[in-house]
Amino acid sequence: MTDANLTEEQQKEARHKARMQRKKTLIDEKVAKADQDKGVCLVLTGNGKGKSSSAFGMVARALGHGFNVGVVQFIKGSFSTGEEAFFRRFPEVDYHVMGEGFTWETQDKEKDIAAAQKAWAQAKHFLEDESVTLVVLDELNIAIKLNYVDIDEVIRAVENRPINQHVVITGRGAPKPLVEIADTVTEMQVVKHAFQAGIRAQKGVEL
Repeated sequence: MTDANLTEEQQKEARHKARMQRKKTLIDEKVAKADQDKGVCLVLTGNGKGKSSSAFGMVARALGHGFNVGVVQFIKGSFSTGEEAFFRRFPEVDYHVMGEGFTWETQDKEKDIAAAQKAWAQAKHFLEDESVTLVVLDELNIAIKLNYVDIDEVIRAVENRPINQHVVITGRGAPKPLVEIADTVTEMQVVKHAFQAGIRAQKGVEL
């Protein structure tokens, strides 16, 4: 049957099928070329909401595969969160909340630096442990930006971690050297946020 014998709807369907076939061919070629298996470094940054939420989504995925996970939170610490309460139920997750809260709340720089250094010591332990498949370093970018943790030391530890270990680093203002060595970088952008309308942080969404 020629195109002239097809109805308009059939012609649209045929064109759609042809486009999807071309797209499938291109995607299949890209998938075939991606033949490496190795640990990846992901950096989640930007001013938008969702950086930590994305990281903890990956924790759930890792648990689904039976992996061991190490979590270090560098800033959060003055209040409990839903993800902490949930993931502490799993023996596969080694969870450390080591910050003193946000810097404008503590107002004690030396105390914040000491907490960040202690958190980094725990992070380095995870980054050297082959049994830990996923490491989440939540808000590490902020600790680096404030010079509480040395960026060069972070780069060395991330680059020298076990070959099959994945690491997720979150926080606003990701430093350029970290972005450069990362395999995947996502920048969250703000379009709207409930807080701007006077809505406080909600359990199950921000907490």
